[in-house]
Amino acid sequence: MPSGIGPVANPNPKPDSSSKPASKPEALESSRLIKRHSLGTRLWHWTNFLCLIVLLMSGLQIFNAHPALYWGEQSGFSDPFIAIHAQAGNGGQQRGVVQIAGYTIDTTGVLGLSDDSGRLRERAFPDWSTLPGSQWLAMGRNWHFLAAWIFAPSVVAYLLYIVVSRRRRGAIFPTRQQLRDIPRTIVDHARFHFHHEADYNGIQKLTYLLVLFVLLPMMILTGLTMSPLINATWPLLTELFGGRQSARTLHFICAFSLVVFFFVHIALVLVSGVFNNLRSMVTGRYRITERPAGPVNQEDPHE
Repeated sequence: MPSGIGPVANPNPKPDSSSKPASKPEALESSRLIKRHSLGTRLWHWTNFLCLIVLLMSGLQIFNAHPALYWGEQSGFSDPFIAIHAQAGNGGQQRGVVQIAGYTIDTTGVLGLSDDSGRLRERAFPDWSTLPGSQWLAMGRNWHFLAAWIFAPSVVAYLLYIVVSRRRRGAIFPTRQQLRDIPRTIVDHARFHFHHEADYNGIQKLTYLLVLFVLLPMMILTGLTMSPLINATWPLLTELFGGRQSARTLHFICAFSLVVFFFVHIALVLVSGVFNNLRSMVTGRYRITERPAGPVNQEDPHE
């Protein structure tokens, strides 16, 4: 899985000259290096990784200017769907809270009321998580738009590439066998048993499809609806999402769905072989394990 966006495996990997056969003929598995990711894929992956970090941090800066989300066309200040702010507690002392659909969660010290040079100050997201760190809406918008104009065209170009390239579609869409293997893959992941293969498994491919064809297009389209120019030129786009405030809420939800994806991806990279995974996205080389096609006399330790 990728940070920000997942790299797509080459369905027809080329063996590397440094392949290492098993040292013992009786071994059940052997390993070899393959060329898994092209230079273009690697550059696309790391560019998107940097863009998503800038988009998230600058987006939190923009959110801090009005830390509440609503449904519909207008901002109903008295009844937000989500709000992050500070309020007086039972003893009159300020506390940070997150309100979601009428429920209140105390988040003092993290959200709503966070440390600023040794004292608590009202602020939705703390300054260490925003770009720039201080409250500066105009500069936050500049950073956000800069990253967006790099990120959005690259995503659209990649989606078009998937549509027109049969080889790329084969790399990103799961096969019937991979879908049937999903229950076994879930069990193997729960046991921290990861298969190092040339292709991605069914869970990875379904996750990439969700990110590539749902979350990222939603992020781009809902972001466009917040532009006055787009509202005037293509008002139907705003209406499609139920109004400008609904679009802003969906934009926020999609952004944090990508954050969840990012942390799950990083966790899997760490536990499934951090060196092998990083090497594949830096040099393109990935070490896979292979099992003999014919029957073996020894018991399979993975069964």
